[in-house]
Amino acid sequence: MKIFKVLRGWASKLKRDGVTLWFVCKHPETPWYAKALGLFVVAYALSPIDLIPDFIPVLGYLDDVLLLPGLIWLAIRLTPAEVLTDCRQQGDAWMAQENIKPRSLWGAALVLVVWIGAGWGIWMWLAR
Repeated sequence: MKIFKVLRGWASKLKRDGVTLWFVCKHPETPWYAKALGLFVVAYALSPIDLIPDFIPVLGYLDDVLLLPGLIWLAIRLTPAEVLTDCRQQGDAWMAQENIKPRSLWGAALVLVVWIGAGWGIWMWLAR
């Protein structure tokens, strides 16, 4: 049962850091490269559509278990410490006030564009 507590704490931390990255992207002292990666991560993390659908065995959860935490970790590491502290406080306050899971329609659009582009690329490759 201890592993469930660890996993629940890890998931809660990821959710908090996802919201924190939204505030990092809007902070004026955040470097451009951290903002760019942060916007991508926030759009994908909060998207209601996954890049790899969850019904695909093993691969469906690969993005949730490896890709997303890795991208969140990288975006957090690229953010200056004082900006991160300020944005974590803003994120915690937002989560306490709103008490809902944020969603990103831009993230859903990003995933749809990737799927359409991949489909088009496969179609063109098969049409040769």
